[in-house]
Amino acid sequence: MINSTQKQIIDLIKRSNKILVLPSSPPDGDSLGSAVALYMVLRKLGKEVTVICSDTIPEVLQFLPNMKVIGNKTLATTDFIITLDLKNAKIEKINHSIENDKVNIVITPKEGRISEDDISFNKGALEYDLIITVDCAEVKQLRGFYEENVELFHQVPVVNIDHHISNTHFGRINNVDIMASSTTELLVPLFEELEKEEKMELIDEDIATLLLTGIITDTGSFQNANTTPKAFDVAAELVSYGARQQEIIQHIYKTKQLSQLKLWGRVLSKIQVDETYRIVWSAVSQQDFKDTNSSEEETGDIIDELMTNAPGAEVIILMKEKKEGTISVSVRTTTPSVDAAKIAEGFGGGGHTQAAGFRMNDIALRDAEYEVISAVKKYQTERVGLAGLTKNTETFSTPKFEKPETPIVKNSVEKPVEQHVEAPVEQPEIEQPEAEHSKENKTEFPAPERKKRQKRISAKDDGIVYKFED
Repeated sequence: MINSTQKQIIDLIKRSNKILVLPSSPPDGDSLGSAVALYMVLRKLGKEVTVICSDTIPEVLQFLPNMKVIGNKTLATTDFIITLDLKNAKIEKINHSIENDKVNIVITPKEGRISEDDISFNKGALEYDLIITVDCAEVKQLRGFYEENVELFHQVPVVNIDHHISNTHFGRINNVDIMASSTTELLVPLFEELEKEEKMELIDEDIATLLLTGIITDTGSFQNANTTPKAFDVAAELVSYGARQQEIIQHIYKTKQLSQLKLWGRVLSKIQVDETYRIVWSAVSQQDFKDTNSSEEETGDIIDELMTNAPGAEVIILMKEKKEGTISVSVRTTTPSVDAAKIAEGFGGGGHTQAAGFRMNDIALRDAEYEVISAVKKYQTERVGLAGLTKNTETFSTPKFEKPETPIVKNSVEKPVEQHVEAPVEQPEIEQPEAEHSKENKTEFPAPERKKRQKRISAKDDGIVYKFED
């Protein structure tokens, strides 16, 4: 049974012919799986569909069906329209000439006069009936397309389908469910309702594989905290439709290039730890990519490896220096009490309670690292206070070996037992301390090294008196 919001989306899809589908950037298995699955379903319904993603498709996801339908260029029209108001004149002829890289447009009036006020300029309009964004918490995640077509989002109805807690509800219709494991999970009931109403099968093996990819990648193969009973139910349903689960696992989790393994080793070797604030982080620079002959997209799910190698940490951060000079930051937390989305929002980003991200522009990697870690320390301090953070530090720290306690020597009224230790050649012997000891408690002490023989002196160490003689 669908809800009223889902019903509105279905009605709007039925009334629309030219539909634009926009996945978020940077693209991942959920955003791309949602976008292409939606494309294939809408095409089956006879719609004219365009999919645009501002970033390139990660190589690890190229195996998915129909990835070639995604364009990576904005669709802003190149038409430039010059409009002439003819209320004050009638036109006899229009000519144009090109000289020195300039176009001269000559308008000859038959009657009346033409003034500058009669001329206006416009860009060609993009002809779409509907825009559907998927896995996109805010319009900034659409990058260049939104920046170059802001007016389009005011002219055309926008359907916003997403599962991030940081979603800004920018659409005319917002199907946002923060309890869903992924955006693809939200598309399944929409497709099934369309099947009923249109009386045709829409979800085939390829579409089911795309939808299952979104669930698997966003739940970390059902290991992350956002894995719900419903996620398992929907995944099982998609497998029954023919989703190729093993193909997804093989390409995403079991296939690694040598360059990627080298990069992962570099990142893991650079792990830094702040035990007091319970933070673990690493950073990957452009030089790291060059040294390992790897690409930016090969960082993949390495942040999950950081979580695996950081037991006891509460905040895990991976910072990545991109070619265009921006710093991409991924944030994960190991407990719902630490809000990753709130940390990301402080830098203009967003996401889920335990998984979020953001970008920083015009800043060096080292400076970005300092700002981010400082912000996380402040967040942790405000959340529980420094005392609360340090209270359980030992559960996070590397094992510490305590100095053995000095042997307890009991005094006795009996005659002291003389004890001697065999000293190395040319080293002074150590006599038993003058304090009386019982035979049952005689203890040997190692001979301290001395560079030269010394006169009779006394030195105290942990309450034991040692005597050195010539």
